[in-house]
This record gives sequence, C-alpha cells and structure tokens, in this order.
Amino acid sequence: MFRAGGSRSSLKPTSGSRSMRVHSHRAPDQALPFAPPNAIKVPSPGWKKLVLMQEISKTLKSVSSTLVERFIETTYRFSEQLSLNEGNFRPVNEIGEAVVLKDLSGEVPEDFPEGVYIRNGPNPLHPTQTIADSMFGSTSYMYYEGHGMLHAVYFNKSSLGEWKVSYRNKFVDSDTFQLEREKNEVAFVPSADGQPYATLVAFVLNILRFGKAVKDSANTNIFEHAGRAFAVTENHLPYEIDINNLDTVGPYSINGAWDQPFTSHPKKIQGSGDLVIMGTNTEKPHYVLGVISSDGERLLHKVDLKFEEGKLIHDIGVTTKYNIIMDYPLRFGIYRTFIQKPFIENDMNGKSRIGVMPRFGDAESIIWFRVANHCSYHLFNCFEDGNEVVVRGCRLLGSIIPSDRHRVNKSKWYGRAFLQPDQESEDFDPALDGTLFSRPYEWRLDLERGTTNEGYITSEKVAMDFPVINDKFTGIRNKYGYAQVVDSLATSKTGLFKFKMIAKLHFDMPDKENKQFISVEYHALKEKQFCSGVQFVAKESGIDEDDGWVVTYVHDEGTNISEVHIIDAKRFTEEPVAKITLPQRVPYGFHGNYFCK
Repeated sequence: MFRAGGSRSSLKPTSGSRSMRVHSHRAPDQALPFAPPNAIKVPSPGWKKLVLMQEISKTLKSVSSTLVERFIETTYRFSEQLSLNEGNFRPVNEIGEAVVLKDLSGEVPEDFPEGVYIRNGPNPLHPTQTIADSMFGSTSYMYYEGHGMLHAVYFNKSSLGEWKVSYRNKFVDSDTFQLEREKNEVAFVPSADGQPYATLVAFVLNILRFGKAVKDSANTNIFEHAGRAFAVTENHLPYEIDINNLDTVGPYSINGAWDQPFTSHPKKIQGSGDLVIMGTNTEKPHYVLGVISSDGERLLHKVDLKFEEGKLIHDIGVTTKYNIIMDYPLRFGIYRTFIQKPFIENDMNGKSRIGVMPRFGDAESIIWFRVANHCSYHLFNCFEDGNEVVVRGCRLLGSIIPSDRHRVNKSKWYGRAFLQPDQESEDFDPALDGTLFSRPYEWRLDLERGTTNEGYITSEKVAMDFPVINDKFTGIRNKYGYAQVVDSLATSKTGLFKFKMIAKLHFDMPDKENKQFISVEYHALKEKQFCSGVQFVAKESGIDEDDGWVVTYVHDEGTNISEVHIIDAKRFTEEPVAKITLPQRVPYGFHGNYFCK
C-alpha cells in the first residue's frame, strides 16, 4: 500500500509572510470581461484557406487510410532536432525488470519512509523524426511532446530493518504510444510548433488518421488521488499507473464524468481530501473547473468559467475556502492558423488576472484581480491571510514555448531570454531580455478593498522554477518552499532547462543583506551535475514543517552517471545523507512524486 508525499491516504497497489510591494492595482468587484482578440474575426484570405482545408479534408476522408499514409510519405520529409537527441536529453530504453541497487554512498535514514520515488519526463520513441518539412511549410515537435517515461526508485525494508533499494523505468503506455510503437516510426505529424499553415495541415492529417490533433504524451507529472497514481499532461485525460510495476492501467475519466483536458497540477484539499482540477481547451468551453470526491469515484462539481478564448494555463491553486484561477495571455487555438498566426503564442502586451472563486462556485462568483502581465507556469502555494488571499509562484514574463520564433533566431532568443537582464545595456529589449528568467513572486489579493500588491520575493541574480512544498500544507499558510535553480547560461544555449542547484525558501525570514527579500538557502551540486524531479518527503514522526528530506534525480555530465540524492531538509546546505547510483542514465525530465508505503 502506498500514499503520496507523506500524506495520510493509503495507495492501492493495483489499479506571517513577507512580500515585495512592487506594483499596486485595483481590481473590479467582479469578473473583467476579456473581449475576444481581433484574430477571431477571420478575414477573407483566412476563410479561403479554411474552405480549402475543408475541401482537402472531405477529399482525404473519401480515400483509404493507405492513400493518406502514402500522401504523407510522399509529401513530408522528417529530420532530427539535434538538441532533443544529445547529451542527457537523449532518450533511453526500458530497462526491463527491476534492478537491485548496491552502489550507495552514505545511508538511507532509518526513519525515511518506505515507498517509491517516481519522476516523469519526455522520452521520444523516434528522436530522429522530430521535424517535418513539406510544401505546406515546417513544423516540429517540442521537447515537451516526447512520450512519457517513468523512472522509479523503490525503498523497501526487510523484517530485519535492512534497506532494499531497486530501480525500474517504463513508458506510459498511452493509446498513441502503442500506435507509434507498432508503426516503428513517428505516426503523428509534428504540429504544436511550426509555421501556421503547416500546423493547420498537420492537425487535419492527424485528426483524419487518429481522431486527435496531437498525441497523448503523459509526460509532465505523476500525482496521487484516492490511493491511485496517475501520469498526466494537460492536453488529455490522465493515465492510471500501477506503481508496483509501472504498468499503465488506462485513462481516468472519473467514471465517464470528465471529458476535458486535465491539468498537470491538481490540488488536494486539506481535510476533505477532494481534488480540484481544471482543463483548458482550444474549443469552447475554454476553461472548465472540477472537484473530484476523495474516493476518486465521483465528480462533485463541474463548471465552465466562460473564458472568451483558449488560454494555455498550466497550474491552479487552492486555499481552505477558494479555488485560485490563473489567467494570462498565452493564447492557443486552431483559428489562429487561418490568419497566419502561431497555434500557441504569448502576448507580451496582453492582460493578466487572478480569480478567487468559492470552492463550488461558478463563473459569476469569481472575484477577479488585475495583475501585472506575466506568463507563469508554476505555483508554490496559496492561502488565506486575514482578508487577503496570498498566491506564491515562479513568475515568467514570456513563454517557454517558441511560437512565432519557430526555427528562426532561436539561438538569439534563448541566448537573451534565459539570462539575467541588464536593463542598463544600450540594446536592452524588454520584450526579449530576461523574459524567461524565472523568479519567486508573491501576489496579495485583498478581498475587502479589491486591491492587489505584488512583487518578487528573492534576488534578481538567481532564476528558479519547479517549486514544491510539504504537501501537508497545500492551501494553508506555510513557511518553506523548495525550487530547482536554473543554470541560466547552460539553458540559454539550447532552450532546454538545466538545473544546477536546489533552493530552500524561508518565506517568513527576511534576507540578511536585503530585507525586502526573503532568506534562501542553496544546496549546490558538483560541477557538471544537474537535477530534476525535486520533491519533499515528510518525516512521518515530524513536528516541524521542514522535518523530512528533499529527494532529487541527479545526472553527472562528466561521468555520464545518474543518481538519486536524499538531502536532510533541516541540514539543507550539507552533503546528501545518501547518494544512490542508478544502473542507467536518467534523462532530464519534469515533475516527480514520492509515494509512501
């Protein structure tokens, strides 16, 4: 039996804070109507192309699938994006049966909870076929589209109290993974990143053949609910995973009640154990929020928040009483390609807002707060503080999704967007420089006055993202957060994130040198080492919020060896208490979770 992150639910084996006041905005009493962009009004040239595509669709539907395949074979030329198949971004094979790990430096703590540490991430099945060129233009897979692969380290104790540690990995066996494995080649024409007309054609061809525009990658996160584990990416339903062997059980639709995309970051409510979810879509309804019962069998609430257009929103927050809705102008929609706009594009001049919604409310019950424009993917936590709702996350100004920069000046974009901006430079460009330099940020939303105070809470010298906390404090006031520190220079060379350290944020403790920021401790890795999948594991007998350990996957690019490190959260800057060498390389990836036995 397992449970996640030190929480009290069992897992079934089968199936006073500080903030920087930088901006001040007044929020309206109720929802601010965002008018649809002009792009929705498709001009005549767009309609001509749409009619053309409809005619192509009708024609292709009338012929056999063999001819469609032949059309793709003769029309498209597939090639390789080197950055997706180099170094530790290069995919690996499944290792097969679990391997017992003997090479361990230090000791697994006696009171470390038995369980399994799983990290998800992209692992392309056909990495040399990630760019598609045709007479329609060019498209390519993004790093975020590789097939999901789970890497798991199991911690089990014998009856004598001796640790047995083992490792295994396995692809998430999604419907589209099965399809591409059987074909032994790329099945879906790359579509999410590309020239607009080429993207539109790719969508049509994919839908004609497979009934969906893009594949189910299931590569972003693995979360727990009601004693079950689920691998997820937000463009499709989660896939249930049997964590004992990493077998894929199948899609999870809450007994058919949920037919929307599903966020990669659902939030469990303290006390009730219910799960708050949401899904964003290119078609109406564009944003749907749901609440799943604590047993995972019933959808207690499902409501359309009536967004006027598709927004690619990655995270959602909860407090004791409220759902916290992020809304920023990272737009996506097939209609955009009709007028030669990218399928996905962030509007640097757009408007952002944060909504505070009663747990079982509707679109009309949301109180919206205008905030400075941003494009932030991840939240630390949200909680109520008197008449204020506090939201903490890692703030980006721009989108890590390339959009209109497809294969054009990417090196220049990465080389400036990921680096700390120099606002004194003569060629400083606010639309480019530092737009992907992510920093912890706090929004304080005053429900009585309708005002917002917001600002960065850590130094401008350090970029960090992929935040986590002790999950027992989700939705309530917490003292500590943890995040992966970006190696901005290494990341700027390819646009693929590398994390060189781990940070521990003390939200209630001011920095000694600069009182306007909070105190931060850093756990440094060795040269050429990078981490992924950082997670906090609570000590079962712990009293303090930071009683526990931080676990992470670490890869050494000098030795090409991957390890799992266990770090004492209270002695955060010291050497890990244990380093466990893995039997094969673990590519860099996304989010992880620890499922306690």
